[in-house]
Amino acid sequence: MYKELKSIKNKNQFQFDLNDNLEEVCNAPDAASGIFLVYDISNEDKELIMVGSTGTVQNDGTLKSKNGGLYDKIVNGHQFAKTGRKYSWPAQMKKESIDKLEVYWYETFNDKNKIIPTFIEGQVLQNFLTEFNKLPKWNVAF
Repeated sequence: MYKELKSIKNKNQFQFDLNDNLEEVCNAPDAASGIFLVYDISNEDKELIMVGSTGTVQNDGTLKSKNGGLYDKIVNGHQFAKTGRKYSWPAQMKKESIDKLEVYWYETFNDKNKIIPTFIEGQVLQNFLTEFNKLPKWNVAF
């Protein structure tokens, strides 16, 4: 686990395979903002393949979040095509022979934590870049 995430209390994870419906297995809250980490757990080596976030802090310190929060970002956010992850993840998994994903989500901005989602996303990505000299394979850019 990344040290930046250790203090975050509202967190959970779920697994997703090709036989699952992402809308059903995703347990992320729909009113929360934060980050999510996606791991390929097909093999013995657990590989971080993507980091994403949702929620923007305004200059008055309030959070602007899209309807659906983390849940909607994970399930319906666009990736690989102009279509939601509920469709694009299974297609990409088949293409890359990935059997199973494990998704960890963290609510980083709430009454107890005031960590800007993109800030912590950047920290996690920076640590990955420092260690591996590249971004996770499903992160196109940052």
